Amino acid sequence: MKQRQLGTSNLFVSELGFGCMGLSHGFGQSHLNHQEKISLLRDAYELGVTFFDTAEVYGENELLVGEAIEAFREDIVIATKCGIRLVDGEQVLNADPKVIRSSLENSLKHLRTDYIDLYYLHRVDPHTPIEVVAEIMSSFIKEGKIRHWGLSEEGEKTIRCAHAICPLTALQSEYSMMWRNPENTVMPVLEELGIGFVPFSPLGKGFLTGSIHKDRTFEKDDFRHVVPRFTKENLEKNQTIIDLIDTYAMAKNATKAQIALAWVLAQKPWIAPIPGTSKLSRLKENLGAVNISLNQEEITQLTMALDQLVIAGERYPSGSAYAKRVAN
Repeated sequence: MKQRQLGTSNLFVSELGFGCMGLSHGFGQSHLNHQEKISLLRDAYELGVTFFDTAEVYGENELLVGEAIEAFREDIVIATKCGIRLVDGEQVLNADPKVIRSSLENSLKHLRTDYIDLYYLHRVDPHTPIEVVAEIMSSFIKEGKIRHWGLSEEGEKTIRCAHAICPLTALQSEYSMMWRNPENTVMPVLEELGIGFVPFSPLGKGFLTGSIHKDRTFEKDDFRHVVPRFTKENLEKNQTIIDLIDTYAMAKNATKAQIALAWVLAQKPWIAPIPGTSKLSRLKENLGAVNISLNQEEITQLTMALDQLVIAGERYPSGSAYAKRVAN
């Protein structure tokens, strides 16, 4: 698989990375056992993926990734995140420098490595100025414990403040055909400052695969259970975007997921999406997106058609902690 440069940094990653969260967190009980999860991550590497994304708050996820990639650790890029910890079962924001240092040491141990390639602040802690976080990240870089750092789900003001103290390599935020706000809120400043963009949920949390129909229900341990976008009514309304994607999929002899990912990849050369999956067949399908060619006319036509659609349902429940802690 081809490599992409994250902004103007010296960090290069596979065009498509692997978002590891869903193997142990967020989308309900996995049908895979431990060894099957390990095998899937190793299969991803064999298929060309060199960019693996995890986080401290994803439970056993870092341990899983660490075990899976140990044999080829020097050939890949590991991204993990700090700033959210579980306290009595609740997610708590804490970016105090001492806490972050403790998180980093734990992540290094869990991932079986002595450095992290890309270390994100998972969400900004309102009690810790971003300038303080940037300073501690600079210290980690000087110590050789991390090589690059980034932010997740943040806006222009915070990005500029952080970057001025310790240059950012990447911003990770949701971005897909269903959630295009970053095009106006952060992508211009990322391009200006030479910061890469790592979209999570580039398949709209699975919806853009075309496999989630209006009568689909989600278990209570699946985050989508509370997401307005995934109510029966909104699933039915949003079928229009699936129909649009399908016209391009048929013309390109591709799947809907491949068109959705190819569109994201076509937006900027410094974008590296991180779709996740728990199925080898889906992994292979997703990676096939790098071979789908959309010419400029097709990209323009598809984007114009997307402009005419109204996506029903917010991506986070209104007033929830999830909604309050993101900048865009």
